[in-house]
Order: sequence, then C-alpha cells, then structure tokens
Amino acid sequence: MKKIGVLTSGGDAPGMNAAIRSVVRSCIYFGVQPVAIHEGYKGLIENNLEEVNARSVANIINQGGTFLKSARCAEFRTPEGRAKAFEHAKAAGLDGLVVIGGDGSFTGAMLIEKEHGLPCVGVPGTIDNDIFGTDFTIGYDTALNTAVEAIDKIRDTATSHNRLFLIEVMGRDAGFIALNSGIAAGAEEILIPEEDHSVEKLMDCLENSSRAGKTSSIVVVSEGEKIGGVVELGRAVEESFPEYEVKVTVLGHIQRGGKPTCADRVLASRLGVAAVEKLLEGVSGVMVGIRDQKVVTTPLEEAISKHNAIDDVLLRVADIVTV
Repeated sequence: MKKIGVLTSGGDAPGMNAAIRSVVRSCIYFGVQPVAIHEGYKGLIENNLEEVNARSVANIINQGGTFLKSARCAEFRTPEGRAKAFEHAKAAGLDGLVVIGGDGSFTGAMLIEKEHGLPCVGVPGTIDNDIFGTDFTIGYDTALNTAVEAIDKIRDTATSHNRLFLIEVMGRDAGFIALNSGIAAGAEEILIPEEDHSVEKLMDCLENSSRAGKTSSIVVVSEGEKIGGVVELGRAVEESFPEYEVKVTVLGHIQRGGKPTCADRVLASRLGVAAVEKLLEGVSGVMVGIRDQKVVTTPLEEAISKHNAIDDVLLRVADIVTV
C-alpha cells in the first residue's frame, strides 16, 4: 500500500484526535503516505482530501472532538453516493481506508468495500461503548469521568436542599455510562434500557427511602431507558411522592467534549497503529478492538449487527450498594 486515508464519522468522541494522530504517524513509520479526509464520508464525496505528515497531527492528542470534523451524509447512504466517493478515493490513489466512528460509520465502510473493493478497517470511536468486538470504545472513559464529576457536584446541591435529582446521561440504547457512573457516584438508583422493570424498582426504592425519612437522592437515568423521557419520569415521581422536591438534569453533549483521559489516549493510539498494520497485512473488512488488553479484530458486519452486553456482575453490585 502506498496511500491510506483516514476519516472520522458520526458523533464525535474524546480521543478521536489521538486515533487520527496514531493512524497518520503509523503510516509514516511504515513508509505509507497518509491522506486526511475532512468531514467524514461527506468529504470523500466532495473530494475534500489532503495529504498530511507527522507535523500535521502535532499537539492534537490532548484535544477533544475531531480536527478532521465529522458530518452526517445522506448521499453516502445511496449506491450512487458511494460510487462517487470511491471515484475520488481512486483518483487520490487511496489503497485503503481507516474509518473512526460507530456502527453507522462501519456500515458505510462495509458497503464501500463490498461494492467497490476499497479495503477498510474500522476503529471504534463512540462514547456509548456499545460496539461489539471491543471491551472499550474510544471516548467512553472520558465521557464516564465527565458524568461522574457532574453527578458529584449535583449531589452537593441535592444534599444541601433536600432534593431528589433525576440525572439523564447519554448512551443511546445502551446503559454502560449510566450503570458505571451511577455506581461510581453512589446513586440511589440506576435506570438502564437493558432492565425492563427499572421504573418499578425506582418507585419501590423511593417508597423505602420515604419510609426511612430520606430527604435527598440521586437517580441516574440512561437516555435510552424505555420510559418516554426523564422529564416524564420526573412528573410521575412528583405525583407519587409529593414530599420530594424533584429536579431533572440532562447532562447532554457535555459528555462528548473535553480533553480525553489517559485511558482514551492510549486506547486510541493502540487501535490506530493496529488499523494501519491490518491494512498492510492485507486484512480488511474488520474492526480493531481491545479484548482482555489485547488487540483483536471483528468482521465489520458482526460489529454492526451485535451489541456489547451489560455485565451482570456490575448489575448485582449496583443492586447491593444502592440498598
């Protein structure tokens, strides 16, 4: 391979810049020309490509977001759009492509490889940690620490004013951020989409707390919880427990920003190197990930179609420590 392209797609995640840096410098180390693609698949369709060098990615490992930028691209979802993107990749001399993103990004990579033969390797970059084939995704650890710090601060107010706070964290349809941040921040209850009866459990928990005279509580709610929204849940709690002053806080996109943690920087660096090495070995159509501290590969189709499961041990821990 003489040229390898790199792009970021989908939602941004802390550590994406570290992954880009790793891909670029790995290419240079192995004597390959790295090509940066701006604005994801949209940039590939619009021919927004740029040959870069080691200095192009200097001083970005500690920055959140993605300096290549990311964009949704409806045109790339069509065969005609992917054909146009491939023509630009071919004209630029790309022999392979590293795609940093989530399952939607990997779907695009899988299709352009199947339809046009462009070798692609995926690098999991999403705060949700819901990609199958890796223990951790780039950005998850940073988002988790951001959530814990915010919940710690909110608890100060909850305690000072005898309030019940319902705090919504991100995670789409996965409860990894909610479960882990809830345990770490000492939440009284944690609601995640993987548990069908979590709302009933919440009401029972609040009933017990009310009987015990407890006047403040923290409840962490995953945004994917099947309740119709944290605001609606807040109203239901107020109606059932008028003695509580209920406040709702949605942490939102604060979890997607900020300087990546050491863990995310190291993970991104490892996976960036692995992605380039796999392409040079002739391996493509896969995602690189981490299992038991070792780099592994998972077919893109499998990474897209399956999801990481919540750890039953952690669920048990949460039940025990929230008594």
